[in-house]
Amino acid sequence: MSDATLTSKGQTTIPKAIRDSLGLKPGHRITFTLMPDGTVVLRAKTKSIMDLDGQLHRKGRKPLPVDELSR
Repeated sequence: MSDATLTSKGQTTIPKAIRDSLGLKPGHRITFTLMPDGTVVLRAKTKSIMDLDGQLHRKGRKPLPVDELSR
């Protein structure tokens, strides 16, 4: 477990072990989700939509035009 201190400006530092584990670098975004039981979930937003490029490609399959995607 890692501890952090909240400043008077509402800021804190994410402990190095946590930053390293999540692969967080300066400029990365994180989200905080408050769960009904009071637990807070922190998620690293280190991926870009561009990281998904080619994920759905299958060899031999023709690309589908955008206007046909919602059918």
